[in-house]
Amino acid sequence: MNREEILEMLENRQFKELREVLENTHPVDIAECLEEVDDKHIILVFRMLGKDEAAEVFTEMSNDIREVLLNALTDSEIKEVVDEMYLDDFADLLEEMPANVVDHLLMNTDEETRKQVNALLKYPEDSAGSIMNVEYIAFSKDMTVEDAILKIRQVGINRETIYTCYVLEKRKLIGVVSLKELLISGDSRTIEDIMETNLLFVHTHDDQEEAASMINRYGLIAIPVVDNEMRMVGIVTVDDAMEVIEEETTEDISMMAGIVAPSEETYFATSVWQHAKSRFPWLLFLMLSATLSGLVLGHFEAALIAMPILNTFVPMLTGTGGNCGSQSSTLIIRGLATDEIELRDVFKIIFKELGVALCVGALLAIVNGIRIVIMYHNPILAVTLGITLVCTVVLAKTIGCTLPLAAKKCGLDPALMAAPLITTLVDTGTILLYFSIATKIFGI
Repeated sequence: MNREEILEMLENRQFKELREVLENTHPVDIAECLEEVDDKHIILVFRMLGKDEAAEVFTEMSNDIREVLLNALTDSEIKEVVDEMYLDDFADLLEEMPANVVDHLLMNTDEETRKQVNALLKYPEDSAGSIMNVEYIAFSKDMTVEDAILKIRQVGINRETIYTCYVLEKRKLIGVVSLKELLISGDSRTIEDIMETNLLFVHTHDDQEEAASMINRYGLIAIPVVDNEMRMVGIVTVDDAMEVIEEETTEDISMMAGIVAPSEETYFATSVWQHAKSRFPWLLFLMLSATLSGLVLGHFEAALIAMPILNTFVPMLTGTGGNCGSQSSTLIIRGLATDEIELRDVFKIIFKELGVALCVGALLAIVNGIRIVIMYHNPILAVTLGITLVCTVVLAKTIGCTLPLAAKKCGLDPALMAAPLITTLVDTGTILLYFSIATKIFGI
């Protein structure tokens, strides 16, 4: 289904056919199509959806489209949508909407829902508690399998997942049991007999990235969230984990590109001023820090006057150094993000990168040396550039692998130490190395 098909059915008043198409279309696809339809038709199409489907579509919509709907729907229609939304999705919605819209939404919810949502909103931003869902299925250890399955049938429709259930004793988490285990066990067996007691969990104030990482690492559908006294307060599900991973990846990519405070909106939804404001600080810092390279060049002005040809190779050397540093930093940042690399691995990483640097530097020096001899018939210049290339690659690889680790050690995001900053540092170091080596060899 696409925008043209929706408009054609609406113009031809084929409402019955459109409703059938909507019933057989995934909510994500419907939300995507509605992004391209004008406001009047958005409201009309949304009102054709069933209650369950409408809530799912509403969850997948952008904030702009949600506002359009909230301003057009009646209080009873809003209440129907809100009642069908999971609490964690509703809490996320409230965080993203303007204050007047939040007030309107809360007016259409019952007191118990408001209380639960307010509890979620009190957790620190980006914590496991802020993204958890408080609706889950819990058993007591002395329940039989038959009783447990009956409970799932009774309350499962209002829970985000029924595939993993939790065993509580005085609200404390003591075990986990899967739906698969329930279905293959005898009806008379107790939950205590079949529950798994080797528990994986996160605390409410743990970083949301840690919860997402554990779900990804252990292949979980959901992970329980407990407070400091091991009382279970909610679950983080795999769909929430995927959103966290996507957000963190987007943030890391933006920071690696030198963008401060990346926008949570899409590229086109972000204004020109917002784009400029997020990019300017790093660009200003890098522009000013690049004056170091200029000062170094000024220091070797006499060498440049004596051998102007030396200036010809500065872009090649600085470009090679910057690229080598960026390669190393990217691999280390990725390794830190996936927990493959730990801070204790610092010396192993440095030795490995030094080995790579010597291999790459030697190969580049040989190829470039052959080029210099052919083009300039100057073996001494070829040797000078070869030595500089090896030293530059070693310097770049060392800086590229150590800066992200240093940032991690200081509690900063390693993505800060990415291409823009490393390139600036390596450029200055490369020019200093190059002219120091050249002046020694040529005696200028």
